[in-house]
Amino acid sequence: MKNCLAAIILILTFCSNQLHAQEIDTIPINTKNMNIKLKRSPLPSRQGPLNFEPVKIKPLVVNAKINYWKTKTSIGVNVNQAQFSNNWKGGGTNSVAVGGLVNWKAEYNKNSYSYVSELVLQYGKIKNKDQLQKKTNDRIFWDNKASFQLSKSWFFFGSVSFESQFDKGFRYYRDGNGDEQQVLISKFMAPGYLTESIGFEYKPVKYFSTRIGTGTARQTFVVDTAVYDNKPNVYGVDKGKRFRNELAFQVVSAFDKDIFTNTNLKARYLMFIPYENIGWSRIDHRLDIALTAKINRFMNTSLTGVVLFDKDTDVNIQASQTLALGFAFTFPR
Repeated sequence: MKNCLAAIILILTFCSNQLHAQEIDTIPINTKNMNIKLKRSPLPSRQGPLNFEPVKIKPLVVNAKINYWKTKTSIGVNVNQAQFSNNWKGGGTNSVAVGGLVNWKAEYNKNSYSYVSELVLQYGKIKNKDQLQKKTNDRIFWDNKASFQLSKSWFFFGSVSFESQFDKGFRYYRDGNGDEQQVLISKFMAPGYLTESIGFEYKPVKYFSTRIGTGTARQTFVVDTAVYDNKPNVYGVDKGKRFRNELAFQVVSAFDKDIFTNTNLKARYLMFIPYENIGWSRIDHRLDIALTAKINRFMNTSLTGVVLFDKDTDVNIQASQTLALGFAFTFPR
């Protein structure tokens, strides 16, 4: 125990000697008469009191309005021409064909309410040498739909659509002398269709929708009796009457999507089931398909087709197909 205390005393004595040595090594120097220049600080200096004044900043008001409307207009023009000399051995007929298309669509969306209006105008004619002029396309279609969202994919809707044609339509035949003759079979509002429908719409994705019109009414108009051509009934309207009203169940499915780069597929299928005289042969079907490929900013090529079955117009299936190359303009770009 005595040895331990002696060791502690020895260690404390050594440490105190070291601290004393450090204090002796630190010697103060008097710099009063020494020429010592300090490097000037690059920071600006200011003498005197600093006065701070509050600055009033006017709030910035942005004069902007939310536009719930979205519109799109497409205009297309197609021209086809063929010319042959009188001694052309390959055969052929001089011809000129012109076609036009206007597609206008306006869409309004706000909260759970939406409204869509779409107008389709199509017209085309062809003139072959030594033949009468004939139509290649003729349609007026205007569809209006208002809907209210019920859930993520289901809507309650009401719609009104109108369909007819611009020009007279003829049936052609050759008389006994071989001359081409024509008979009037259709014109504007002969026929014309006005359809009102309410029901539910299923729209799981933006490019596909299906309307289920549980309450649908369609009026068929024939305003010119000249299209009857000694027939007692045309387009489901009896001779002597101007229109016919039908109540029905209707399904309309629509598809509109770019399936490839610069290639759009648009299809619309309509099924009309009248409540009166229900039967498979009384169900109307119409399928419209348009495949459009964009070549450059102003040119495109399109392949369109229509398949129609309506017993009021013909007992057989009707079909039409058109392939066109032309100019197209879309607004806004």
